[in-house]
Amino acid sequence: ISSVFFLAVVTIRQQQQQQKPLFSEKMEEFGENIVSYDDEGGGEEDTEAFDISALRTRTVMRTHKPRKKVASEIQSLYRQSLQVGPDSAIFRQFISEKLEEANTDPSVPPYDSLQTYAFEGTGSLAGSLSSLGSTTSDMDQSYDYLADWGPHFKQLAGMYSSHRTVGD
Repeated sequence: ISSVFFLAVVTIRQQQQQQKPLFSEKMEEFGENIVSYDDEGGGEEDTEAFDISALRTRTVMRTHKPRKKVASEIQSLYRQSLQVGPDSAIFRQFISEKLEEANTDPSVPPYDSLQTYAFEGTGSLAGSLSSLGSTTSDMDQSYDYLADWGPHFKQLAGMYSSHRTVGD
């Protein structure tokens, strides 16, 4: 009888465990706030933060390319290239064409850009740094205000005090 009773208790416990939800009530509270982030291409609304020219290929960007009459000149150019040196007209023409291609191709680095900086000394009490070398004498300047800066600047104030002599 005890074995039948034990078997009945085990069976009832298994049925109760199967009926329980996988997550407790606390997890259900957190489950309401969980958001699925499986969207592809996030940030598509922000179209101002990148430069499209960096994504373009050279073939799309290139609009002008000097062309030669290739069919008839291949063999003659090859023969002439064996004799070409820096003094020949063909060599100079080749270099000029390659220079023109490089100068007109917008997809080739380095990408030049104008950097605008603030004017030197604008809004600063110190003024321009260019004036550092232009002063001829420190005797016309007063460094008495260094004594007001406190004990940390006592030695500096002593070095630049108004009782300096010309030989210092």
